[in-house]
Amino acid sequence: MRTLIIGGGVSGLALAEALEAQGHDYLLVEARDRFGGRIQTQQFEGANFDMGPAWFWPGQPRIAAQVKRFGLAVFEQYSTGLQTVEDGQGRVQQVRGFASMQGSLRLEGGLSVLTRRLADTLPGARKRLNAKVEGLCCEEGQVVAHLVGDETLEADQVILAMPPRVAANLKFEPALTDTTIAAMRGVSTWMAGQAKAMAIYDTPFWRHAGLSGDASSRFGPMVEIHDASPSQGGPYALFGFLSVPPEYRQDEQTLRYHIQAQLVRLYGDEAAKPAMLTFKDWAFDPLTATKADHAPLYAHPQYGLPAAMDGMWEGRLHFAGTEVAPEFGGFIEGALEAAEAVLRKL
Repeated sequence: MRTLIIGGGVSGLALAEALEAQGHDYLLVEARDRFGGRIQTQQFEGANFDMGPAWFWPGQPRIAAQVKRFGLAVFEQYSTGLQTVEDGQGRVQQVRGFASMQGSLRLEGGLSVLTRRLADTLPGARKRLNAKVEGLCCEEGQVVAHLVGDETLEADQVILAMPPRVAANLKFEPALTDTTIAAMRGVSTWMAGQAKAMAIYDTPFWRHAGLSGDASSRFGPMVEIHDASPSQGGPYALFGFLSVPPEYRQDEQTLRYHIQAQLVRLYGDEAAKPAMLTFKDWAFDPLTATKADHAPLYAHPQYGLPAAMDGMWEGRLHFAGTEVAPEFGGFIEGALEAAEAVLRKL
């Protein structure tokens, strides 16, 4: 029985690896030119900086098991020192308190180390990049995937290892029910509306000033900032999530000016000229977000697989991905959890 996995993020990679270990016939296809999905690590002068997810936590057994078996190096998020708070008028003060990400864990080399190791376990013939699926057709007990460029792939069952809202934009024949499509579009894609700014410096001057790098702001454009430096050595970095709505952050030059001005307000003149200031706006990544994801999330959604998305096409079409994980939805742990759940069904 041949299985087609669409989406080479953590969930798709973990599922493919499990099928490989069990000797199943499968193919993993990814529309991007890289594996990892929302995990994306950027290199600068020998250091690695996560432009997507950066953290995982103690008490998450699946990712802990992956880290252990691949022998990956783990370190705690830097949180030593005072926090910086900016009020709605741009007034800044340093305070003592519990850093919001204190106790969270990071991977040496960035989270892409994990996705690369997972991808490396798969034979070359079992994985493909730059393979974008446009539609799926179920006929005579087979599912045919139509790719950009008029190529087709046949499978007995298909796993959609992608955000449900993105999957809802595929062409399905026969059409999925209105209830199923509505359920898919109703699942918020975790962090898809976010943009991340990374300011990289030669020295961690904020640490020398007794600051953790942790900051919160009601003035912006960054609402939440953290130290993103490697565990040892430099270059060093501060990253922030942007509070500016997606429709107002397309002018990169203006955004860059306001980000640098905010960094100076929060951390002093040494923050004025980063060696590099880079952005990743996930809201305009069509393989991650839809327009519905531009609306802000004010709380962590209640994830899990909606009943209307279960057992589609007589059990030939399944969902994986962190948004359908019942316990750890939205986290990397959830992506691994969702892969386990689909594997049990297969």
